[in-house]
Amino acid sequence: MPVTIAQLQKWKQQKKPIVALTASDYAIAKLLDQAGVDMLLVGDSLAMVALGHKTTLPITLEAMIHHAQAVGRAVENALLIVDMPFLSYQVSAEEAMRSAGRIFKETDARGIKLEGGYPDMVATIRKLVQAGMPVMGHVGLTPQSVHRIGYRVQGSTPDTAEEILHQAKALVEAGIFALLLENIPAELAAKITDLIPVPTIGIGAGKECDGQILVTHDVLGLSDWQPPFAKKYTNLQETITEAVKQYCQDVRNQ
Repeated sequence: MPVTIAQLQKWKQQKKPIVALTASDYAIAKLLDQAGVDMLLVGDSLAMVALGHKTTLPITLEAMIHHAQAVGRAVENALLIVDMPFLSYQVSAEEAMRSAGRIFKETDARGIKLEGGYPDMVATIRKLVQAGMPVMGHVGLTPQSVHRIGYRVQGSTPDTAEEILHQAKALVEAGIFALLLENIPAELAAKITDLIPVPTIGIGAGKECDGQILVTHDVLGLSDWQPPFAKKYTNLQETITEAVKQYCQDVRNQ
């Protein structure tokens, strides 16, 4: 049966862990869905792992929609969430509304994810939710702010931890249905998970979150760089390379 937002809320109450991964194409998304993943995120990380950019910033709204359409054709059960890319929602609430509307109109997305919990972003999310759009929040390490904060652990001091906690509460009040916690201390993630009523999905945030997400390319051993918190469950770089080498040899040997 298709996973719903209401089920995520119920699973938090039941303390049933939520399994999430990223997806950017039809073939892999179909396998992930059939394997039983609860949530698939068409993340802007595809700018790096699928398109070869150094950050998530270059990906466009059109490209996100394109990949989300492909993933949507594969998904039968998982809850499909789509990242809103850089500058598709930060300029104004009106532009965010138009960008989000396109995602919902042109893909099979059941929710969108926006980064940040500062006051203007909270206000934007509140308007999106009021317009009937399910929104997932994202605090801690927010990759669209990489040039300001880098790829390092966030919330490691009392002041920054308190700020992340404050943002989490504000986002909940704005109406988010779930919150992604990225690269923050496990103790802080556990505290947020215990305090807020919506599910938390962690990535590099410890085991006490209500669910976990990783970039699928990291899980499958397809990434050029492996985050320290991401377990490599297989090494498809080696498997694919060896298979293609064998194919090349067979062709050349006729």
